[in-house]
Amino acid sequence: MEILQVGRAKLTWLNGGVTHLDGGSMFGVVPKALWEKKYPNNEKNQIELRTDPILIELDGSYLLIDSGIGWNKLSDKQKRNFGVLEETKLEASLLELGLTADDIDIVLMTHLHYDHANGLTKPAGEGEYESVFKKAKIYVSQVEWDEMRHPNIRSVNTYWEKNWKPIIEQVHPFKEEVEILPGLTMVHTGGHSDGHAIIRFQDEKESFLHMADIMPTHAHQNKLWVLAYDDYPVQSVLQKEYWMEQGYKENAWFTFYHDAYFRAVKFNEAGEKIGQVERVRSTYE
Repeated sequence: MEILQVGRAKLTWLNGGVTHLDGGSMFGVVPKALWEKKYPNNEKNQIELRTDPILIELDGSYLLIDSGIGWNKLSDKQKRNFGVLEETKLEASLLELGLTADDIDIVLMTHLHYDHANGLTKPAGEGEYESVFKKAKIYVSQVEWDEMRHPNIRSVNTYWEKNWKPIIEQVHPFKEEVEILPGLTMVHTGGHSDGHAIIRFQDEKESFLHMADIMPTHAHQNKLWVLAYDDYPVQSVLQKEYWMEQGYKENAWFTFYHDAYFRAVKFNEAGEKIGQVERVRSTYE
């Protein structure tokens, strides 16, 4: 497990599973001749995308950014369509650190698409599901929480009832911005989904930005390279431009949930890479 210390915050990447999605969809209108130079693809034109939650140890609390692809939540057809070769091993990752799911105090949900929210619940009998992090407060934007429970004709395929009903008493929705702990803030951006949020941490001169799915991998650094999956791509571009400029000014770490090659990258004010945390690939990969 890769670790990054940013001021008071210790970040550890857990094993949340993996998907393989169409590269063209992940880079939108960007020609393959350009994006394939930045991120590898397989013979099916798919790119590897991790779904690895980030454990944050901060001021005596344990927090998670998103929850992984889940375990035993997908049908064989869904696994095939989503290229899921490995499901969540999050609880095993926590055990390696001497923790359990009950030690998680707070879960920060950037949004509630299945590949981020499946790990919030697990099977508990025939057709029943229960919360994985029973003692945690779960933060998500109000807009996202509303759409999760009342999806439209497009979003119904990614907002699933089994991911929200068991956690309804744990959810703490916020409007535009909320400070979770001193220096740690969630900000509603929209873009990828209407309720999408990013996570920002500042501790004196050290900081990180978790851009979630408006910058899902290091290869999406170009502000115009947004996903075909985005519900509001122009909003993604505008928010990405603004927050990346802030991160450049601060020499912030940009952290990733989906990137199969880098856990975090740091840029200078010119947008040049000046630091990186590479993902250590398993031997079977």
